[in-house]
Amino acid sequence: MAAAAALEPWQAAAPRRKRRSAARRPRGREAAAGGLEAEPETDGRVVLRRIREAREDLLLSDFWSLALETINGCLTKHLAQLKAPVGTLSEVFGNLHLDSSPDESDAAPGCLPGETLVPGTCRLKCVCYGLGNFATCVMARNQLTFLLLFLEKCQIPRRHCWVYDPVFSQLEIAVLNSLGVIVLSENEEGRRSVWGEPTVFYMPHCGTALYNNLLWSNWSVDALSKMVVIGNSFRGLEERLLARILQKNYPYVAKVLQGLEELGLPETPQYADVFNDTSVHWFPVQKLEQLPMDTWAFREEPDYGDCEDLEIIRNKTRGPSAADLKSP
Repeated sequence: MAAAAALEPWQAAAPRRKRRSAARRPRGREAAAGGLEAEPETDGRVVLRRIREAREDLLLSDFWSLALETINGCLTKHLAQLKAPVGTLSEVFGNLHLDSSPDESDAAPGCLPGETLVPGTCRLKCVCYGLGNFATCVMARNQLTFLLLFLEKCQIPRRHCWVYDPVFSQLEIAVLNSLGVIVLSENEEGRRSVWGEPTVFYMPHCGTALYNNLLWSNWSVDALSKMVVIGNSFRGLEERLLARILQKNYPYVAKVLQGLEELGLPETPQYADVFNDTSVHWFPVQKLEQLPMDTWAFREEPDYGDCEDLEIIRNKTRGPSAADLKSP
């Protein structure tokens, strides 16, 4: 993987859907739709070259510029309720240069030039579930490319981004390590607490249970108000699922619907299958506090024993989560 460090504009760090997801089984329809490449995995250099090409395409697309407007609007409001200085996110967006030079990239292993947030800005963490096999799937690779550009644009250091999918191959894990993000070693099933730190969860086309588990793990006004979720539209889930199924199998998704704000990512032909039904969700304190008091009294751990088509890969050996958002 050392040779991959020569690739630009994204360098490897020095050592130190339509639904197809981390926590889901792939569907035959996706393969038939051309998402999977005929060429098998080769080596890290080839995968990184494909990621670089996907980056160039995404940067030139209407989708990327429109998506940034949507994310900027949501994150600005999110940071405002965390008492971040007004306009700080806009300053970050305006001052960051997406293209890097070799000298700048080499300055800090695993990081990008200018990755330190402007003074006073809330430091965001990022957790990603559900990328899938990006070495062989074009849609998964585009979703990974979006994540990396998102980290750059928001100046979130890659070492503050945790990534997991139980379907990752050893090659994909090696590529992610070389890019400087942290690959989790266990299947958390989405049960990760923000531990009081503002955190963006990037979960493209994950199973509904993963979102439900995430909400359960952060079921309080304080924790939810520190979260942003980029993933399947919660309103879309409400429309597609019968009310009794949503309330029985995914009660935390059902209960939070009146306590969130949601903006859909733009729909463009080029990325129709990659980001369809994807929204940015955040949880205003005012809305959360207006929910009935018994909303927060319900803290039962999710149990999907009777749930059909669960669409996540379970951790059969799961015990208490050892997840920790603190930097290593």
